[in-house]
Amino acid sequence: MVTWNEAAPPVLAPPTFGGRVAGGLRLVAMILLTVVALAIFLPCRWLREKLMPGVTLHFRIAQVWSRLCLRLAGLRLAVKGRPIDSGALVANHASWLDILPLRATQLLYFVSKADVRNWKGIGFIADVTGTVFIERRRSEAKRQEAELRRRIAMGQVLCFFPEGTSTDGLRVLPFKSALFSAFMETTRELYVQPVTIRYLTNPRSGLPENFYGWWGTMPFGGHIWDVLTRSFGGRVEVIYHQPVHPGDFPDRKALAEHCQREVARGLHKGEI
Repeated sequence: MVTWNEAAPPVLAPPTFGGRVAGGLRLVAMILLTVVALAIFLPCRWLREKLMPGVTLHFRIAQVWSRLCLRLAGLRLAVKGRPIDSGALVANHASWLDILPLRATQLLYFVSKADVRNWKGIGFIADVTGTVFIERRRSEAKRQEAELRRRIAMGQVLCFFPEGTSTDGLRVLPFKSALFSAFMETTRELYVQPVTIRYLTNPRSGLPENFYGWWGTMPFGGHIWDVLTRSFGGRVEVIYHQPVHPGDFPDRKALAEHCQREVARGLHKGEI
């Protein structure tokens, strides 16, 4: 598993008593919300697969779950631009939190490293919500490209994190171009849309700019607790840039570089 570890984790003062109480309540609320959402989501998904292909309630449940979880994480969502209806989104990756603003905005399917499938709890949720798991082996490349193309042909919106790892949220690493090859041999109707995820702390909180980033050896549970006990009045922006046609680029590397530049521009300037 590739892990970016080129910045020191933020040094935080212990949470206040009020913060710990709020964090505990938020954690309980998030767990209960997840249980209730899954109790509705799973039967609706079964109905869609077995009996009623037109059922989309479970997707709406996932959106509501994401929006409420953002509130519990102390984040307000702001969206700039308009997302595509089918094709591929390519976004920067700052944190486990990234799935919330993206799923709260539209119906989509994530493309994730196969390691995530084995994460306790998180792997199960990722699996049942239709995540495409990618093995980083050359022998799997052709089969995985075919699966990605099949999903796109079905009209699904796929979401990739081409950096291949999460960062401190203050930079965009070079996009790995391997998965972009799945877009290069498709019809001209396919769009690829760069997306910037930008976290902003509450100026009055005293939290560092990289507070919402999760990277390196930072413990997963510890970061969740930090967010739940300290995040109040934060903001996350999702910036949808101009979609592009893969056929307008000479190769997958040129497409990846263009998308990386657009995402970085949004991160540093907050622009579309």
